[in-house]
Amino acid sequence: MSQYDVIIIGAGPGGYVSAIRCAQLGLKTAIVEGRETLGGTCLNVGCIPSKALLHATHMLHEAEHNFASMGLKGKTQSVDWDQMKSYRSDVVGQNTSGVEFLMKKNKIDWIKGWATIPAAGKVQVGDETHEAKNIVIASGSVPASLPGVEVDNDKGIVVDSTGAIDLPKVPKKMTVIGAGVIGLELGSVYARLGSEVTVVEYMDAVCPGMDADVQRSFKRILEKQGLKFIMGAAVQGVDTTKTKAKVKYQPKKGGDEEVLDADVVLVATGRKPFYEGLGLDKLGVTLTERGQIAVNGSWATNVPGIYAIGDVIEGPMLAHKAEDEGMAVADVLAGNHGHVNYGVIPGVVYTTPEVATVGATEAALKAEGRKVKVGKFMFLGNARAKAVHQAEGAFAKIIVDAETDRVLGAAIIGPAAGDMIHELCVAMEFGASAQDIALTCHAHPTYSEAVREAALACGDGPIHA
Repeated sequence: MSQYDVIIIGAGPGGYVSAIRCAQLGLKTAIVEGRETLGGTCLNVGCIPSKALLHATHMLHEAEHNFASMGLKGKTQSVDWDQMKSYRSDVVGQNTSGVEFLMKKNKIDWIKGWATIPAAGKVQVGDETHEAKNIVIASGSVPASLPGVEVDNDKGIVVDSTGAIDLPKVPKKMTVIGAGVIGLELGSVYARLGSEVTVVEYMDAVCPGMDADVQRSFKRILEKQGLKFIMGAAVQGVDTTKTKAKVKYQPKKGGDEEVLDADVVLVATGRKPFYEGLGLDKLGVTLTERGQIAVNGSWATNVPGIYAIGDVIEGPMLAHKAEDEGMAVADVLAGNHGHVNYGVIPGVVYTTPEVATVGATEAALKAEGRKVKVGKFMFLGNARAKAVHQAEGAFAKIIVDAETDRVLGAAIIGPAAGDMIHELCVAMEFGASAQDIALTCHAHPTYSEAVREAALACGDGPIHA
């Protein structure tokens, strides 16, 4: 029987990062993973492959719509879908093999297979049982189901996000159920590839919970890119034949049932925690009302020696949130203090333009009775954004406390928004004011000048507006 200081269940971003930090802190560490490759959903069938497809199809969009205006003329590009999927697989392979290298470098044992926890301090994988002083559950999440809709990725007609990145061919018509991050990213991929994409959303705005200004502008931009939206619609079910599907929906405000024809239906209605087979019921691990594993401020469950991080616990289902928790719980297990600032976790949508947010929204702060100031700057005043055809409808927005000028939240829709948001994350971590950002020299010409201009807009006003 193998004995460890810590066994981590799940080798996604939360799990493998936690394993590395545990090993760095001198703990004898093992990680359990049943997939053939490490990296979890994110690296294998989620974040990384979808970003490869987003990049490839953005290049196609540039070739079709912007190259000629820049003096780049020649043979029109055509799509080799199989080659594009091969490129996606190469990107995945480079990343998953890189994680495997890191496991070996840090002397972390990879126990291959699916785990069960027969008792605190024990992890069973296949016929072998391993002992550990502590166990960290980092088993991630799976796509959420929708009543009346049966997903079958093998058939390639009604698929979830995993099936959507590996369709046998580009569909003529695609219906996306859900206007969240996953649905909009993958919907934009197929719209660029020539599919007629219709997004059906139960709520009245895309990306529910996001800043309202961003929601409105984002939807308009995506509509100009060819996506169609049916908002406030409740999907009743999906009927399929061998090659087609019919999506039945009803306006939530009332009205007759309507039907959409599609070659492929992508169900993108969110994700749910995955801990099937671990034996949490027998262990008596407490769950929240929403089916997440309940933990305290040190990521410990109610069962001594068992911890949980990432998508299986409360909070946004984001890889970087899981990574932060993975490092923090490693510190706890090593006898140190673990810390995650849940108020400063950015969220990004990797469409073109990108959308990035951090902190509180203007609406949420006003609902709390907070007095705020808002600084907003349109990318139409940013020379660099104009040069890359990404200025229209894009902006940077900063929300600050009206009395102290401290940054409370931010939203950016524009080129490289996912990278620029981190200036505001750092500002919030250090308790900076908008004036601090406004007085910081920003290189010209860069996209990040829009962030400085938004900070100036919180004071006497921006320069280029």
